[in-house]
Amino acid sequence: MNGLAEALRSFAVTRWVSRKSRPAFERWQAAALRRWLDRDLPLAPYYGKAPRHLGDLPVTDKALLMANFERFNIGGVSARDAWAAASADGRLGDLTVGASTGTSGNRGLFVISEAEKYRWLGTILAKAVPDLLWRGMRVAVVLPQNTGLYDSARKSRRIDLRFFDLTLGPEHWRAALEDFAPTVIIAPPKMLRYFAAAGFRLSPQRVFSAAETLDPVDRPVIETFFRLPLDQIYMATEGLFAVTCRQGGLHLAEDSVFFEFEPAGDGLVTPLVTAFRRQTQIMARYRMNDLLRLSDAPCRCGSPLRTVDEIVGRMDDAFRLASADGPILLTPDILRNAVLKADRRIDDFRLIQTAPDAIELRLAPELADEAATAAHQAVQALLAARKSAATVALIRVPLLLETSRKLRRVECRVPP
Repeated sequence: MNGLAEALRSFAVTRWVSRKSRPAFERWQAAALRRWLDRDLPLAPYYGKAPRHLGDLPVTDKALLMANFERFNIGGVSARDAWAAASADGRLGDLTVGASTGTSGNRGLFVISEAEKYRWLGTILAKAVPDLLWRGMRVAVVLPQNTGLYDSARKSRRIDLRFFDLTLGPEHWRAALEDFAPTVIIAPPKMLRYFAAAGFRLSPQRVFSAAETLDPVDRPVIETFFRLPLDQIYMATEGLFAVTCRQGGLHLAEDSVFFEFEPAGDGLVTPLVTAFRRQTQIMARYRMNDLLRLSDAPCRCGSPLRTVDEIVGRMDDAFRLASADGPILLTPDILRNAVLKADRRIDDFRLIQTAPDAIELRLAPELADEAATAAHQAVQALLAARKSAATVALIRVPLLLETSRKLRRVECRVPP
């Protein structure tokens, strides 16, 4: 298998379809999805045969996938073997195995072939850095764990990619990162904000937020420090789902994933994803826990791919509370906005549901007392408006940088 040729082919296809009209793109996507349903999906034992329509397939999720892992991949790789490979060098014969960090305490696995790995590389490069072919780059990836996905990038002469292990803490690799002088940085927003607060010597040409929800309070701090617009890469164990274009639109990766959307209330949706370019681990009508706010208008860049206005957070972190009118659901964006809009001096917080009727609001000790009181009252007012009797405890505690887990400013710790 010629990995470079596979990456270049994927790069070219991704760029080509981005120039189509929306009707032409939908025809191309429908044909690609149909081929995948007929050719690839039946190879997974869980399915066994091609459906007449995509909607004839059952909806799946992480729990179902992990309980039947060997039946969703064409090689019959067991979850036990995959976990062993992921904890070692990430290799299982000719396959690459990786695992998620487990934002909600439920880790997931993925397994891909060499061809798929290079296909992923070509796709993400075409979306994130389409001028790569005539400009080399130094890419710094600051994430909790390395995966075999990045190995393919290291084999390209146009890319000098280096991985910086977030779990070790920035004190272990600050000097190396600054000496590397990356032209592209991919990191969680909490780390990009830390670079600003600590005055890192960095002058990239493009900066991507990844691996965590980008809260509105972080964007201006990061953009002011780097003097660049902050872009996003929306990616999970399940695949690559969206990348920001040069015009600032966060485009869904509809050229490799077919999206269905389930309404989640307040204009938000939860996606069902069908990855029609994956051939090793089959993922069809897979329900994500993410909450998205879709855009109504096409992007000014001219791409036919739909855009997302906001990745709000995870359904796992919506607060589920009792009220006088019955059970209610408060999504992360509503809760976050209640705190941040209470006082402009608030630039960090933690809001945690610790019990069915108890919430903690954690604010830094140095925040002015009147700002903390305003935030406390704002959350109480939100609950009162929804007729919930849940209590809100105000706790003043240092909000330290945590590199061992994802930052979740709004977090539900009550089992569903």
